[in-house]
Amino acid sequence: MNPQDIPLESAAHKPYKTVLLFGAPGAGKGTQGKILARIPGFYHCSCGDVFRNMDLTSDLGRMFVDYSSRGELVPDEVTVKMWARAIRARAFLGDFKPSDDILILDGIPRTLQQARLMDEHVEVIQVIHLTCSDEAEMVRRLRRRAIKENRRDDADEAVIRSRWRIYQEETAPVLRHYEPSMIREVDAMGSPAQVLGSVLDHVVPAQDAHFAADREGK
Repeated sequence: MNPQDIPLESAAHKPYKTVLLFGAPGAGKGTQGKILARIPGFYHCSCGDVFRNMDLTSDLGRMFVDYSSRGELVPDEVTVKMWARAIRARAFLGDFKPSDDILILDGIPRTLQQARLMDEHVEVIQVIHLTCSDEAEMVRRLRRRAIKENRRDDADEAVIRSRWRIYQEETAPVLRHYEPSMIREVDAMGSPAQVLGSVLDHVVPAQDAHFAADREGK
């Protein structure tokens, strides 16, 4: 079943308990999300995967193509609708089990408006901010990854630094949308295993606390 076959209006649900992964390009959000997805009780959803896998013949897909073909950014409302439909389809099909899983999100929300629109869909219990003060190292990481994946255009240093600046400008307002007590900063400069250890130190207690509260409330 395709995500667009799940009517949004018929898919009422409690907000999903969610951990947001934030970080500059090259900080390792996707890597950490994929590793966490292998641990029982966590379900990873990358906004990039949602866009890559969408049906371009659907109403939302055609809207996406229309904006992209004109070189325009997809409006926040459309982006959040695409994401919401995709994650509800995964819950409907049983891949994502909201009663058992913490949702791990990366790549969304990217703007303050997206964060506001998503408030009706998710209950954010924690924000993991993967930080890196060494811009040069992030540039090297992204260039290596782009070359390895044969994406030569993405290996251009000017393009990478532009993405870095855009992230810095957009992220601060989004982070301010959430309570400071929710935000945990993790140094992204270590190895994936070192970063994972730090991430787990934060998300596992949060997972335990919130599902324990659910059990007590039943």
